[in-house]
Amino acid sequence: MRFALGALLWISLSVAAAEAPLRFVVPDSWAMPMVQLERGQVTQGILYDVMLSLATQVGLPAEFHVLPRARVQSAMEHGEVDIRCYAAQSWLPNQSGDYLWSIPLWFQRDMLISRQDPQPLVVPANLSRQAIGTVLGYSYPTLQPLFNADRLHREDARNQEQVLEKLHAGRYRYAVSNQWTLDWFNQRLLPDKQLKGVAVLEEQSVGCYVRNDPKVPVQRILRTLLRMKMSGEIDDIIRLYIGSGPGTL
Repeated sequence: MRFALGALLWISLSVAAAEAPLRFVVPDSWAMPMVQLERGQVTQGILYDVMLSLATQVGLPAEFHVLPRARVQSAMEHGEVDIRCYAAQSWLPNQSGDYLWSIPLWFQRDMLISRQDPQPLVVPANLSRQAIGTVLGYSYPTLQPLFNADRLHREDARNQEQVLEKLHAGRYRYAVSNQWTLDWFNQRLLPDKQLKGVAVLEEQSVGCYVRNDPKVPVQRILRTLLRMKMSGEIDDIIRLYIGSGPGTL
């Protein structure tokens, strides 16, 4: 009897271990079309769809941990989460810990955005001293020297959508946005009211990285991401939200 109970406990623990979720970290600064956050829960979006499909194909339940951006890397380092997507190694110059990176999966274009007034392309260094709409905790290498010199100054919002909402309301003349969020935001506006990109600030390929931990099926995750990219699944998900364009590789 004791042996039978012990065997049953071992089987139960083995099943529980096999079903340990794949824990994704989601910065709370993300907005649609990357993710939709409702009451601290992720409900839809390009990255949500990709992460959910990844977990399903790996054979594990998905678990989403929504955290302030400043807590994301710490959570990775302390083993609170397993995988972070939509990141670049250049964003993490002092990254500590043992991680493996996927191939590039997406293309991020950061742009200086203005309201609908027609104007030629803008050179940020030539702008008069003024506020620029930015996201709290985000770094902007192209603009940072101008921030340091007090020629421009940041006006931070909690996420990218709020930045564009403030720009549309006339709180400032210029803001920074990635191409995805700009395209998504403009879908709700009449053509003559849409926000315009007036300068490309930075273009970068981004992917996912995974904690190199024996408890995490790292190679299976990386192989699945490669297959999802090569099959066109990831680009198909992007097209569901914003059509084709920058954001694919």
